[in-house]
Amino acid sequence: MRGAVMFRPGDVRVVKRDEPRLVDPTDAIIRIAASCICGSDLWPYRGVESLDWPAPMGHEYAGVVEEVGAEVETIKPGQFVVGSFWASDNTCEICRAGYQSACVHRVPMGSLGAQAELLRVPLADGTLVATPDIPADDLIPSLLAASDVLGTGWFGAVAAEAGPAKTVAVVGDGAVGLLAVLAAKQLGAERIIAMSRHESRQRLAREYGATDIVEGRGEDGVAKVKDLTDGLGADSVVEAVGTQESMLQAIQSTRPGGHVGFVGVGHDVALPGMDLFWSLAHLHGGPAPVRRFLTELIDLIWNRKIDPGKVFDLELPLDDAPAGYDAMDQRSAIKVLLHP
Repeated sequence: MRGAVMFRPGDVRVVKRDEPRLVDPTDAIIRIAASCICGSDLWPYRGVESLDWPAPMGHEYAGVVEEVGAEVETIKPGQFVVGSFWASDNTCEICRAGYQSACVHRVPMGSLGAQAELLRVPLADGTLVATPDIPADDLIPSLLAASDVLGTGWFGAVAAEAGPAKTVAVVGDGAVGLLAVLAAKQLGAERIIAMSRHESRQRLAREYGATDIVEGRGEDGVAKVKDLTDGLGADSVVEAVGTQESMLQAIQSTRPGGHVGFVGVGHDVALPGMDLFWSLAHLHGGPAPVRRFLTELIDLIWNRKIDPGKVFDLELPLDDAPAGYDAMDQRSAIKVLLHP
């Protein structure tokens, strides 16, 4: 089969890979209907993060089940399914608490490479959620978004305790940040401040529910959020970037007693102890337990109550994956969908 492989920073190629086979009796094999490039894929692409080269790429996926292991009970061949970027059994104590991304048996789907024609999904019963039927083609981008960026943005908003009568600020205007805006709106937030300097992303943020746009970064961005909130800061702030600047901007934009939901993959982030101490902010986040929300998100998408697929502003055939990486690296695309 064909699959995207990163050989070194900046070097992605679509090459022939071995077709996946069932390894454990709890596995499933799915034929990918759509996969995509994630902002976190850019960390190794830019040389910030090292992988075991050459590395199969991709951890977001939706498709049709082709084969299941002998112990798979709820997932059947022929079903259209969506799964999280962490495979989880969904039965361990941590999973039952709602943190499937820390399942004691978790498997990182990025290690298996979803930017391909076929994918092995471990722990299929706990990881995959089937749609009511085979979806219409126009629903597939939104269902794919539920695999990671929608679920991650949703977790960020939940961790920040977005809700009715709350002012929510979102730091980051990538796909996760934009879908955190959507999530905050769905959760009932009264006011949503999107922090973005890019006109096309600002438009989508407003479409998803943003009431205010702040273009400033760092201290300037914090000051503008304070100006919009009577000098207090937002009740809830979602950090969706993963840098030192973005994390500090999120904490400093939060009012005393407020909540920060951090879902950007942190790189070289170190929080000054005294700043954290005096902030009186609640911090909660990490790798999103997408499986916790997946059934609800699929239902919202299936019934066309939300359209997270709009974050895919560039669709390419799988063979053009290298061009997709370049487009996201140059920020000429928010998020790239790949058709096998």
